[in-house]
Amino acid sequence: MFPESSEPWSPLVFAHRGSSRRHAEHTLDAYLLAIEEGADGLECDVRLTRDGHLVCLHDSRIDRTSDGRGRVSTQTLAELDRFDFASWRTDVSESAPWRTDVSDEGLLSDRRGRVLTLDQLLGVATDAGRPMRVLIETKHPVRFGGAVESAVLQLLRRYGLDRPDPERPLQVTVMSFSANAVKRVHQLAPHLPTVMLIDVWSVPSRIGRLPPGSTIGGPGVQLLRAAPELVERLHRRGHPVYVWTVNEPDEVDLVAKLRVDGIISDRPAYVIERLREMGHRT
Repeated sequence: MFPESSEPWSPLVFAHRGSSRRHAEHTLDAYLLAIEEGADGLECDVRLTRDGHLVCLHDSRIDRTSDGRGRVSTQTLAELDRFDFASWRTDVSESAPWRTDVSDEGLLSDRRGRVLTLDQLLGVATDAGRPMRVLIETKHPVRFGGAVESAVLQLLRRYGLDRPDPERPLQVTVMSFSANAVKRVHQLAPHLPTVMLIDVWSVPSRIGRLPPGSTIGGPGVQLLRAAPELVERLHRRGHPVYVWTVNEPDEVDLVAKLRVDGIISDRPAYVIERLREMGHRT
């Protein structure tokens, strides 16, 4: 049923916006749960507030994921902090057993449901107590343009995370669908790994060629359904492959067959367990 190979293979599993199938995306609860579930890394989208703070939010507006309205870019962090970013997920039980397993209850009760900053997320990842990776996606087009990447790199430098260090338990990778954004990151931090996210079967991607400054290829799982050969072509050019967003059994089976290097999922615990059943996770 599952592919066999003499070469060991165990991909990294990243929690997409945290463990977002089980809790509201981009909330502290979602990320703490992902760490508890054994995710190798945490994925987040970032946007700049009007007063220059990086917040973990996917949409340009807060309407879908909070009880507020309006654009992220026109509000200050203090204004965003007034809104509830968790209660829209009415399918999540307040009595779920994992809620009681969090070590820092003070932090949890203070920040539950509030907007999460990238600074806070890096702090959570640093305190995970084990090696952890963070994937940071910058969104484009946006009002602030390249200032987003500049702000990300300024924050990473503060943490000493603007270049890989194998001795450090926390590693960071920046990714985007924008080739210009990836290029900017490479110019600001030449040694920092970057992911070029791919959702369109373009001529360069057909031959596994990524734009300048790209380290890792990031195709969507639906693209790989249509063009599974993309993984081999990227590998042939020396690019690792991180795939998004892998949630269902057949999707895990597909990326296992293709032997991708990273799996981004709303369901990290499920993906880890399925990989374990395949013999690809201890």
